[in-house]
Amino acid sequence: MRYILLIYDDEASRAGVSHEDRHDMDEAYEAFAKEVTERGAMRGGDELASTTSATTVREHDGQILVTDGPFAETKEQLGGYFIVDVDDLDTAIELAKKIPAVHGGSIEIRPIVEG
Repeated sequence: MRYILLIYDDEASRAGVSHEDRHDMDEAYEAFAKEVTERGAMRGGDELASTTSATTVREHDGQILVTDGPFAETKEQLGGYFIVDVDDLDTAIELAKKIPAVHGGSIEIRPIVEG
């Protein structure tokens, strides 16, 4: 079954990390991606650009509105994702626990509807 592992973190705190800490974080993500790939479960994943580059489209009172920025102000912002193909939710949880952003952020696991 395919799952998307949505990575939520505090974007503002990430912006203030040192070059060395950013390098360490990048290496941790590379190690995670390598493990998932070696397990044959990797189906995709990417880091997302800052929420300042986001555009939101929604309907309000019959009008389609296009606004700059994310849909809602929250403590954590969606910063990236991995798509994995694993046997069950327990395995997806096992992998989510290894994503570096779990320390200080959160990982939302959602099954992908097979169609």
